[in-house]
Amino acid sequence: MRSSSKLTRRTESMTEEIRNNDGVSFKHVLDIDSFTRSDIELVLENTSAMEEVLNRNIKKVPALRGKTIVTLFYEPSTRTRVSFEQAGKILSADVINVTDSTSSSSKGESLYNTVLTIQAMKADIIVIRHHHSGAPHFLARNLKSHVINAGDGAHAHPTQSLLDLYTIKKRLGSIDGKKVTIIGDLLYSRVARSNLWGLTKMGARVVLCGPQTLIPNDFLNGHRKQEGHPFASVEIESSVEKALDGADVVMALRLQRERQQAGHLPSLREYSQSYGINSQRLKLANKNALLMHPGPMNEGVEIEPDVAHGNQSVIEDQVTGGVAVRMSLLYTLAAGSDNEILPRP
Repeated sequence: MRSSSKLTRRTESMTEEIRNNDGVSFKHVLDIDSFTRSDIELVLENTSAMEEVLNRNIKKVPALRGKTIVTLFYEPSTRTRVSFEQAGKILSADVINVTDSTSSSSKGESLYNTVLTIQAMKADIIVIRHHHSGAPHFLARNLKSHVINAGDGAHAHPTQSLLDLYTIKKRLGSIDGKKVTIIGDLLYSRVARSNLWGLTKMGARVVLCGPQTLIPNDFLNGHRKQEGHPFASVEIESSVEKALDGADVVMALRLQRERQQAGHLPSLREYSQSYGINSQRLKLANKNALLMHPGPMNEGVEIEPDVAHGNQSVIEDQVTGGVAVRMSLLYTLAAGSDNEILPRP
């Protein structure tokens, strides 16, 4: 493993600290709201070094040899689950994948007891995706293993936010001052919530656009009342043309089809006509604007196929960056230079 300071620098505030009954601190990645700007910059810097490993002919380093990572997914996932598995294996960790259908929860076992069983097997890191918001926080308060939130309900998706930030910084050189327009289902999107924290902390100008029924006004206004809160600068624009005007980054969010059934949208076709990203609309953004999507993508609804696979699209970069970001986080939580375990404060 590269021994430069990029991989050995550590920060005590990078993840939320939880103290168990013995008074010993453990670190977790639960959401971006607990990260400082310097924390995010450190993760992105380490991610760049990890991407160098991905570009080698032999993509294998012994940084986490002897460590066990358990991915526990209670919701379907391809990109996130596979990228965590790949990240762990590249770092030489033992990775065990558990899904809802293969866990004892299908027999009625509680989440807490399931993870207690895994912890008894001496897992070092638990990566969890769960349909209930707050499930990762619950585990972090009650378990000794490190916990990484891979998405919980409509609450948060911190690793997606970090890979989005990494993609923007890598392509544009910086995030500070860039106009980032986010379009789509903002009310139920955990990606949007985490990106709001990450982008505003990194100094971006964030503009939200979407159907009025899918704008999280209560969530935003509650934070805006707090003096100096990062969300105070977030703009809400009903016109997609105004939202796209001069944008440096255009991020389309997946429209969850169940929202149509819940009455939030008349039809997917109407949504596409009003908010879908096509070549003409993308021209309203800056000439070299980046087009992003966290996936999975409904082509022809959120983004037209020719644009999704066009020159401005960095969607594939997001997938590649996702592996490197998760390598960075796994390494930071479980290892130090020369494979030394991070000292516990």
